[in-house]
Amino acid sequence: MTQQPQQHAFNPYTENGGTILAIAGADFTVIAGDTRQSEGYSIQTRYAPKVFKLTDKAVLAVNGFAADGNMFVKKVKQRLEWYRHAHAKDMPIRSIARLIQTMLYARRFFPYYVYNILGGIEEDGTGAVYSFDPVGSYEREACRAAGAAQALVQPFLDNQIYFKNQTPAPGTVFPQHLPLSTVLEIVIDSFTGATERHIEVGDGLEMYVVLSKNSNALQGLRADAHSFQEVTSTADGERVFVIRRDLKKD
Repeated sequence: MTQQPQQHAFNPYTENGGTILAIAGADFTVIAGDTRQSEGYSIQTRYAPKVFKLTDKAVLAVNGFAADGNMFVKKVKQRLEWYRHAHAKDMPIRSIARLIQTMLYARRFFPYYVYNILGGIEEDGTGAVYSFDPVGSYEREACRAAGAAQALVQPFLDNQIYFKNQTPAPGTVFPQHLPLSTVLEIVIDSFTGATERHIEVGDGLEMYVVLSKNSNALQGLRADAHSFQEVTSTADGERVFVIRRDLKKD
């Protein structure tokens, strides 16, 4: 009896769940991600950060294959440190976006299996969000979600940020930018809803807020509503805060 040939396949990637998003405001940007890392129906850890501070102007969120994401963040931080030593200043966020694009495209034949969202403050003080696919295609947007619950979160952001499928009241127009308090509520609602409907999202929520120099975005926030922890490196420029909240753990 002739033995049939057997095919052996090696897959170097896996999907570790989780969701990330970013929303740009007039003088701030919010970048957020949940902390659950899973594979299939197994939770590997309930605290695996997906959002990382690069500079006082830029924060990077990564989602997909966790090992590739952690290594990619490490390499981006290394390149930014080289730039800081050579030029005695931080790289602007638009230059960081182009750096990430070239790093991803250089690995296009064996890519990092990660979806990146870069958020922060441009040199003119405006909020900016850049979204990337695994091989380097990117664009600047007002908001973007990625990850396991992207199909749930992105339509909600389109409706609440871009005001898709909404009609303004007579004699009014939709605002070009929403205040920080409203954006934070939208982020929390996005992850709360995603946690209810997707098993790969949950446990914890980390929201990074990047404020431009002399921004007044924090005014009007209730002191008891959000616990801000400042993680700014310098005292005379942009400011970075992180907010942590619990999500459902089932």
